[in-house]
Amino acid sequence: MIEAILWRGDHLDLIDQRVLPFEHAYVSCWTVDDVASAIREMVVRGAPAIGVTAAYGLVLALRAAKSPADFEAACQRLAQARPTAVNLFDAITYMKTVVGDASPGPQICAKAEAAARQYHQDDLEMNRAMGRHGAAFLEGHRQVLTHCNTGSLATSGWGTALGVVRQLHEERRLKALYADETRPFLQGARLTVWECQQDQIPVTLVTDGMGGYLMTEKKVDCVIVGSDRIAANGDVANKIGTFMLAMAAKYHGIPFVVAAPSTTVDTQTPNGSAIPIEQRPPEEVREIRDRAIVSASTAVANPAFDVTPAELVTAIVTEKGVFHYPYDFRKPS
Repeated sequence: MIEAILWRGDHLDLIDQRVLPFEHAYVSCWTVDDVASAIREMVVRGAPAIGVTAAYGLVLALRAAKSPADFEAACQRLAQARPTAVNLFDAITYMKTVVGDASPGPQICAKAEAAARQYHQDDLEMNRAMGRHGAAFLEGHRQVLTHCNTGSLATSGWGTALGVVRQLHEERRLKALYADETRPFLQGARLTVWECQQDQIPVTLVTDGMGGYLMTEKKVDCVIVGSDRIAANGDVANKIGTFMLAMAAKYHGIPFVVAAPSTTVDTQTPNGSAIPIEQRPPEEVREIRDRAIVSASTAVANPAFDVTPAELVTAIVTEKGVFHYPYDFRKPS
């Protein structure tokens, strides 16, 4: 498994996901502002990975803080880095609970570091559990289509949706995996395909518009995706393009499964219309690897996520088990 988040004790090293697969480089974060920049600029991405990174960022913030107010200001700066991924806010809340009103000092800093390490380990264990639950639910399904990147690069390791795929592969039940390229940031092409190749998981790259064709040709018998935020009613915010896959899967009568840790379920958000959708820079659409594909004057819309209504989601898999529509996240179905 690839380790995308490396805590070094005095700083954080992150695989720079902007330059994969052609370069395997790291960005070092020594301050909370470095961490906020890494999250905002997508050095690190994927909701669980953002949460873990933020937890370590707040350890760095606490070490530099001169007062509780300094720590609170750092929390606010991190919260503004990316608005859709609820795991970011979960990590901030978790670390604020650990720190409380304590003044910065060696003892509270050590306590915060231990808590961040535990948050990191807990995410890995949740991913493993999700993989087992998801693979058990998909008994008889062996041809998978996935969207965006939901593996080790997007988490503490193993992955959410890709963790289910890993489990199927480990159990020798995976016949085919198709990975959408995931325009415009190309997480599927650059990251999912690379990650699968590192771990010898057979994968075929497809463009975002090929999902319906693959279903019609019986090359895909289930869709597995992750999520950056799940509303209390089961509406799912995920990488742009997910909603179209869910509609195609519904038409073809194949399972559309979402795998995400329980921390991604936002019980304070009643439905998908209340989820803030991040708007990314237009250059991500106008350019590919800094090379223009249209004129600079071309108008661009670049929402990073869309919302899939709960009724189109066959199952939501968390570390606690498998949930079905109508969604009640107090206990698995």
